[in-house]
Amino acid sequence: MNEILSISGYSGLFKLISSTKNGIIVEDIETKKRLPAFTTSKVSSLRDIAIFKEDGEEVSLIEVLKNISNKENAKAAVDPKKADNETLKAYFAEVLPNYDRERVYVSHIKKVLTWYNQLQRCNMLDVLDEQEDEATADEKE
Repeated sequence: MNEILSISGYSGLFKLISSTKNGIIVEDIETKKRLPAFTTSKVSSLRDIAIFKEDGEEVSLIEVLKNISNKENAKAAVDPKKADNETLKAYFAEVLPNYDRERVYVSHIKKVLTWYNQLQRCNMLDVLDEQEDEATADEKE
């Protein structure tokens, strides 16, 4: 399975399709539209993103998404567009009780929940296991 990516300036998640001389070709996981992401774009793999914890450590975004999946039994999470900030903070505290409340903003929580819901709608939650396995393999090397 190709990596799932976030690209600054674009909403949603993308699947890596191929490389080009000037960047990469990605496919929106929902609409299946392909588009170029140039070398000037900030592209992040979900497995490379982390959430700050109170103890100064970081927890992998993949682990947070898996926690949401376990909490929701692989169903959709709270809709970040409809919930108020306090509801979102309380929900995130249930998923990751020791997240750093000073460094993790509501906008970050909304993004995480939006990504989770997008993966859930596309029946791609199994990608979380693959992404975590790849990250673990990289750490062992």
